[in-house]
Amino acid sequence: MEISIVIPVWNKAEYISECLDSLLQQDFDSFEIVAVDDGSTDSSGTLCDQKAETDQRIRVIHTENGGVTAARRRGVETALGKYIVFVDADDLLLPGALKTLHQAITSTDADEVIATFCTQDGVHSPVVHEGLQPDTDGMIRAIVTGKKRFPILWAVIFRKEILSGCLDIPREIIEGEDLMMQVQVLMKQPKVWFIKDCVYAYSLGVPNTRRHTLQRAQLYDRILRDTLAPKWEEMQTAYILHQLKECEQFIVEGQPEVKKTYYRQVIGPLPQGIPLYNRVAWTLPPFISVWLIRLYKKLIRIKHHNL
Repeated sequence: MEISIVIPVWNKAEYISECLDSLLQQDFDSFEIVAVDDGSTDSSGTLCDQKAETDQRIRVIHTENGGVTAARRRGVETALGKYIVFVDADDLLLPGALKTLHQAITSTDADEVIATFCTQDGVHSPVVHEGLQPDTDGMIRAIVTGKKRFPILWAVIFRKEILSGCLDIPREIIEGEDLMMQVQVLMKQPKVWFIKDCVYAYSLGVPNTRRHTLQRAQLYDRILRDTLAPKWEEMQTAYILHQLKECEQFIVEGQPEVKKTYYRQVIGPLPQGIPLYNRVAWTLPPFISVWLIRLYKKLIRIKHHNL
């Protein structure tokens, strides 16, 4: 078995059949689909079972709800393939995706290959690298500081072994768990290869309305700090910039007190390498900096839209 496609499924009855169809129609011979029904309360699990009855390439695992990372981990643990491709239950693989990804990772002997994706509106992710990317530290810094322009899990194929120990993020982390997983992979200094092929269709869903909580931010910071520890000298500035950006998000969401109760206590003097904008926003009181932060975010959205 060459490729295992792992799909965490939780209450995606409206989408899962189309997702599975896009996988079953791939022009590639050696693959399996591992659908992990993460305690769905709708008909998602039943729909997966019905598909599995008609195609032996599908295996369905039913578990109690443990969160998306636990579902991915269970899928990887039972996967028979040499390589892992993650697909979300409301997304699609484009025609020829598996063949393209498999050819790239086998011909380059890479640990992971990163392609590109598009949205249902036809907007393509940018091509930021091509070929071998030896600067995995630079990729880590881009992810940690929120400046990455490349896929993290979507449109990526991993050598199965490289994922070992990278799918243990606690279920309390409900945002950024995919970023953390990729950072943990990259800390192993894998061989990463970029291709410009578009292989994945990402469904833009309902905007995220989750409210930040201090407890989750502190937990995420602890895990990230531990993950970066072997390269702390090179990563400290990126880590602090991550904290500054999180603090800014709290301020925008109407929780300015978090700056005083947490971030002021843990950040300390800003190191060199922190951009001027973030230094200014950090210095200003929240009732003033909130306007600067909103303006900056708006300008960034306009810039990315025009690229």
